[in-house]
Amino acid sequence: MAKKNPKPKAKRPSPKVWTFYKLEGNELILTKRFCPRCGRGTYMADHGDRYACGKCGYTEFKTVELQAS
Repeated sequence: MAKKNPKPKAKRPSPKVWTFYKLEGNELILTKRFCPRCGRGTYMADHGDRYACGKCGYTEFKTVELQAS
């Protein structure tokens, strides 16, 4: 039998970490959150109602504050 070649894996582009920060005056401000389980360097995705870590699956739900009128 002939040896089969493995399927090539799709190469993902590296994350553009410089887009996770913004500059205000002389300060760098982080726009994404770090995962509390994985530690610094692992960013959490910002979905509409929650933050989620793609590495470990940790999820934090955003709280909705009701306005009294």
